[in-house]
Amino acid sequence: MTEFARLLHADGPNPAHAAALQLYGRFVGDWDAEITAHGPGGTKHVAPGNIHFGWVLEGRAVQDVWIIPRAADGAAFPIAGNWYGTTLRVYDPTISAWRISWFDPARCVFRQQIGRPQGEDIVQEGTTEAGELTRWSFTEISQDSFHWLGEAKSAAAQDWRLMVEVKARRRMP
Repeated sequence: MTEFARLLHADGPNPAHAAALQLYGRFVGDWDAEITAHGPGGTKHVAPGNIHFGWVLEGRAVQDVWIIPRAADGAAFPIAGNWYGTTLRVYDPTISAWRISWFDPARCVFRQQIGRPQGEDIVQEGTTEAGELTRWSFTEISQDSFHWLGEAKSAAAQDWRLMVEVKARRRMP
């Protein structure tokens, strides 16, 4: 392991906020996913993907990598485009919430959100550069699976529109 990788990765949550860090820490590990992109007029496209979560920055943050479609499949994914990006999730005790940054450099997609528990779910909300509202939710969370919803709406719209959904299952060793 390089010095950079050794300094980036952590073995577990930082003790200072260990309980709060488990909101996303419970996802640490490797996941197989089925991704459904929802387009206009009811069109849908489905592709397999991988998601990998890990502790970083002295256990003060959770970072993930989303790869859609899987690198082995390599085909272009209609509607949502191919994802090869990373999320950095940092717990901020001053607001009792998570500051979230998503980076997908190949598609030049960059998002900032605030994440909080909402009942049994986790909801992340933000705004795009164009002023569109975003809501990304982890639902139906269990030890070995979760359902993720990527929704958006314009400031003038009444309802959220589902853009992407992900059904993930923990990869067994």
